[in-house]
Amino acid sequence: MIITALIRKTNFYNTTLSNLNFIKSEMINKIIGVGIIKWIVKNTFFKFLNPNLKFDRKMNISDVKNIRNEMTKSEIDHLFAFIFVILFVIATFYNKKYLLAFTILFVNLIMNLYPSLLQQQNKRRIDKLLSKFENRKQTN
Repeated sequence: MIITALIRKTNFYNTTLSNLNFIKSEMINKIIGVGIIKWIVKNTFFKFLNPNLKFDRKMNISDVKNIRNEMTKSEIDHLFAFIFVILFVIATFYNKKYLLAFTILFVNLIMNLYPSLLQQQNKRRIDKLLSKFENRKQTN
């Protein structure tokens, strides 16, 4: 989170990191189980962890853009956490503690990579919504 806070004001963050899309296909997301993580986040205690990412019925475009920015922040935090923990996995593997390395890797995938992929999926949906608003605004 500290690294993300430091780079948040940079051009690299605004142009590259805020528009990351590792998996663009909804079908591949479904195959690898992002939908399962989405269900877990929506229906367990995880839904209380980041209340800034909730949609209300009556929201304006600026509220939707703010939620997208919060999603981007959360996504980048998870990605940096994933990379940070991978370094420990490599060190554990190097020390020939294979079961521990596999366990850390598995938990890291579930707790950091999948939430990041879920945020990317949600950002794509928000981008579609924002483009519809922009198109509607241009036609009026």
